[in-house]
Amino acid sequence: MKRIVILGAGTGGTIMANKLRKALERDEWDITIVDKEPNHYYQPGFLFIPFGIYGKNDVVKSKAAFIPAGVKFIINEIDRVEPDSNKVYLTNGQTLNYDFLIVASGTHIKPSETPGLQGREWRKSIFDFYTHEGTIALHNFLKTWEGGNMVINIAELPFKCPVAPLEFAFLADEFFVKKGIRDKVNIIYSTPLSGAFTKPKATKMLGELLKEKNIQIVPDFYLERVDDENKKLVSYDGRELPFDLLTIVPVNMGADFIARSGMGDDLNYVATNKHTLRSDNWENIFVLGDASNIPTSKAGSVVHFASEILFENMMSAIEGRPLLAKFDGHSNCYIETGFGKGSLIDFNYETEPLPGTYHLPGMGPFGLLKNTRINHYGKVMFRWIYWHLLLKGKELPLESQMTMAGKEQ
Repeated sequence: MKRIVILGAGTGGTIMANKLRKALERDEWDITIVDKEPNHYYQPGFLFIPFGIYGKNDVVKSKAAFIPAGVKFIINEIDRVEPDSNKVYLTNGQTLNYDFLIVASGTHIKPSETPGLQGREWRKSIFDFYTHEGTIALHNFLKTWEGGNMVINIAELPFKCPVAPLEFAFLADEFFVKKGIRDKVNIIYSTPLSGAFTKPKATKMLGELLKEKNIQIVPDFYLERVDDENKKLVSYDGRELPFDLLTIVPVNMGADFIARSGMGDDLNYVATNKHTLRSDNWENIFVLGDASNIPTSKAGSVVHFASEILFENMMSAIEGRPLLAKFDGHSNCYIETGFGKGSLIDFNYETEPLPGTYHLPGMGPFGLLKNTRINHYGKVMFRWIYWHLLLKGKELPLESQMTMAGKEQ
């Protein structure tokens, strides 16, 4: 009996468990998936909880419900991997041997990396919306907040879902307008980037939208520390941003066991071939999604597109064939812009987000770098697709490779 071990039962790990179990004979291949958390969170939905659009129970289901029959699901923390001996050690003392390993352990916030962030104001006037607990706490705070300086800050790059802080700013603008206190709230968007996004055309469009909504952008702001006593952010170049409410994207890092295993870089991301998705250092290890260091967005769409490529290449590796499938870094992100509208960006390693149209069979067309209602509906529709199709490894009418069709150059 040969063995595949998958580390992480989030989006990527769950997709791969479903795809591989369907493809491999049960009497020949044992598949085990390991995760320390029993609950599966629809993380794009965290964005909506602070504003009462989703409730706290709308984004959570049991992970076991999405693990297929014939796959062993172990809920336990991973202590370390010994890649040279093909072993995974769990904190309960269990050892798992493998022939192939998939690392799909994601990325997680590390507020402890920023001095002062977890001081006395943490979850009182300082919040994240990248965790279930954080977004619920922020929702409760906003129920009674009467206004002041709201600073949205990105602590460091890279981070999960690069458009989420922008979406938060746009939805906050709508929330305060509808609450009748927008004139009492000064929204400040501070980022280490030189603009609203990483690429010129998207930066121009999104920057103009921030300006239109009277959201001040503070670019090139590299956060050094939080002065929670005086409620200020302090950058490395000495600039200060006072806040009454701070909504922050803390430092994002890969799983701790990656560091204990000596498999990652300074942020615990695994060195990965950006096209084949195989580890740069071990031929029988593949890396999917946010756990890798590939130069594309840490986003759910990337996991979906990359899973198609990883599945093909794993089957090739199992059968002793060359890895011919190539991932192009394809990312596709709906951006909530408030008041029932949204935008859409579609790009890859080589091509920046461009204006135009994006077609899906039976839907759309959606507007690329346009602010439209149908883009908003695309974002809303995705939650159903995620739970019912994507996690279960079912085919979607989306090509894993980016196409130039509909794009204006």
